[in-house]
Amino acid sequence: MSVYDYSAVDTQGQDFPLTEYTGEVLLIANTASQCGLTPQYGELQQLQDLYGAQGLQVLGFPCNQFGGQEPGTSEEAESFCQLNYGVQFKIFAKVDVNGEEAHPLFQFLKSEQPGPEGEEEIAWNFTKFLVDREGNVVKRFEPRETPESMKDAIEELLG
Repeated sequence: MSVYDYSAVDTQGQDFPLTEYTGEVLLIANTASQCGLTPQYGELQQLQDLYGAQGLQVLGFPCNQFGGQEPGTSEEAESFCQLNYGVQFKIFAKVDVNGEEAHPLFQFLKSEQPGPEGEEEIAWNFTKFLVDREGNVVKRFEPRETPESMKDAIEELLG
């Protein structure tokens, strides 16, 4: 199994197979528009700008499971991050990342890279998963770990 075995719905309601990213390094994050960590949108876009030409793709998945901090529609979430943070990376439709209704992609990500105490549940918005060019989940970054702090790990995968 790899992330390429999954698909997600985009903000226009279309099914989007992650095989579209075969051969790319992925940084997948659950996001929210009304969170103290929301400025990470801009930092994630900086990573996309810096490394996109080398094969990095940042993917954002809005989630309303943490403090109700993504209350609007998927389209509103996408518009918010574009207008306020200049986000140009792919934003998908809102998902659950924990619980029985957790999106299968996030079930897979969590099983491949549990949290620091071995727990699979995501603790908060802006948990980030780094995926290599073969679709293997190689590292998990907790919410307060900044996108800036991920540069070495990203550069290693980009080769």
